[in-house]
Amino acid sequence: MRDLEPVRTAVLVRTQGKDVFLCHAWPDRQADAKEVYDLLIGADVSVWFSEVALRPGTDMRVAIDKGLVSSRIGIVLVTPAMLEKLSTDRSIASNELSALLRRNLLVPVMHGVTFEQLDQVSPTLASRGGFSTAEEPMEDIVVKIAELVGTLDAEETDELSMQ
Repeated sequence: MRDLEPVRTAVLVRTQGKDVFLCHAWPDRQADAKEVYDLLIGADVSVWFSEVALRPGTDMRVAIDKGLVSSRIGIVLVTPAMLEKLSTDRSIASNELSALLRRNLLVPVMHGVTFEQLDQVSPTLASRGGFSTAEEPMEDIVVKIAELVGTLDAEETDELSMQ
């Protein structure tokens, strides 16, 4: 885990909308990103997740912008697919990351990649405090994210950690 104090400070001043904006690569939407979404919801964290928020006929860019503006923090799920997206094109995920980085509201969650690999593609993102599933299970990371956004008290944190 890397230092999350800048994000913690930014979270304290944001109280509207969703707790977390979940940024992910399109190929991860039905597997890894869905797993993170389900775990966050299970920890009583409200989540803006494209697979749930975007309905047919919705202007995707407008909906994403609203999600970004109204979320307390952003979680970027950094997987091999995300690294590929970040290194090959200016994807929607790149735009989301830029908006969250500008407002000091972004926490990377490394899943199947390392901070060193991310540093080769996005040194700015790699320099952020974050988590890695190589160091701890996703369930434990989600508990820490819930604590960060203030949805769990100490007793609930202990209960989730024991599951």
